[in-house]
Amino acid sequence: MSIFPTTEAGTRGFTIDLFHRESPHSPSYDSTLKPWQHSVNALRRSFNRLNHLTRIAYTTQSPAADIISDSGEFFVKFSIGTPQVPILATFDTASDLIWTQCQPCLKCFKQTYPIFTPSRSSTYRRLACDSFLCKAFPATICDKASNSCIYSESYADGSFSSGDFVTETVTLGSTNGAKISIPGVAIGCGHKNGGAFSLGDSGIAGFASGKVSFISQLGSSGQGKFSYCLVSFLSETSNLSRLHFGNDADVFGKGVVSTPIFLNRNETLYYLTLVEIGVGNQRFGFYDPDAPNAAEEANIIIDSGTTLTFLPSKLYNDLETAIASRIKLKRIKDPQGVLNLCYDSPKDIQVPIITFHFKGAYVELNTLNTFVRTSETALCFAFAPTKGTPIYGNLAQVNFLIGYDLNKKTVSFKATDCSKS
Repeated sequence: MSIFPTTEAGTRGFTIDLFHRESPHSPSYDSTLKPWQHSVNALRRSFNRLNHLTRIAYTTQSPAADIISDSGEFFVKFSIGTPQVPILATFDTASDLIWTQCQPCLKCFKQTYPIFTPSRSSTYRRLACDSFLCKAFPATICDKASNSCIYSESYADGSFSSGDFVTETVTLGSTNGAKISIPGVAIGCGHKNGGAFSLGDSGIAGFASGKVSFISQLGSSGQGKFSYCLVSFLSETSNLSRLHFGNDADVFGKGVVSTPIFLNRNETLYYLTLVEIGVGNQRFGFYDPDAPNAAEEANIIIDSGTTLTFLPSKLYNDLETAIASRIKLKRIKDPQGVLNLCYDSPKDIQVPIITFHFKGAYVELNTLNTFVRTSETALCFAFAPTKGTPIYGNLAQVNFLIGYDLNKKTVSFKATDCSKS
């Protein structure tokens, strides 16, 4: 018998919307900004995210209540409770906990939707200290007076959350009009929360592979599979990105390539094996001078919440040199002081195709995946060097259907026009 509940959807697949925090669909969208200014906002958040993921990669304790500021770039909407209360949560593939602010709100940040009031929900249940789900999430303590499970987390940047670890009914609105209800989902109900959150946030929806993550708790409806197809947030189309589950998450057909995924010790990060990167007939093998004895496998994180792609310094420098030798335009300094390789070009340019050779899979990236505008005239290479953990960011994932199969332990890629999916 499964320890997680089944849902009304049974084993059918379903799809929900996913939208970027810098897109017009986001409540935190600032219509006074120019498109390139939205890009710069996302780029700057990448460096906070890099530091955050590097800490997770090297810690031995689970950071399951991942509420660090700038924790992700995409929002997902769902409801909790009976009657249903809408939640706008950050979609985060590098954390486990499903978390939202709750009344009574001893300390909360501003959010767009009403803060959830547990006393108004007939399906709200506090978890007992000896329950499986309480024990499944490591950042908990026991309130002995009430025999109830309490979570409490704090972070180096000052972000924090604490409250009751509970079960509730979570309801997802599928794009086909159907509603999928999942009873008894473990969530963090935060009464004390703080940090640098944007206006849209109600909390976090963790999509890592731990026992209390969103995908793990979907049971038979999720089948241990999810996929997404990211539309550029600067796209002129009004179409949303899509997040698929179960049968709908299958990635198949011509052009699909797959590579093994590896989990870190906390089951919070998805690692891939990057063999080499190609530019034309040049090939640059993966080597990290800051970790020369690192394992050959599981050397780069794939992450939906980081905009840029971060590479070890030597690999980045080799790649930058190869790109620069093929683009005959005037080089300039990045007006924002963020990126290294920039050109004076008010229009988009033709750039060399960059091929990421993951173990068993070749993924070809084009201009949309590799260059980003940081002013009206500056067009910059959307990669950066790091001494921390290498990350395959979400710009490199735009216009790919990317599927995670936690049973087969694979990630699959298929080049797709996501605005039409």
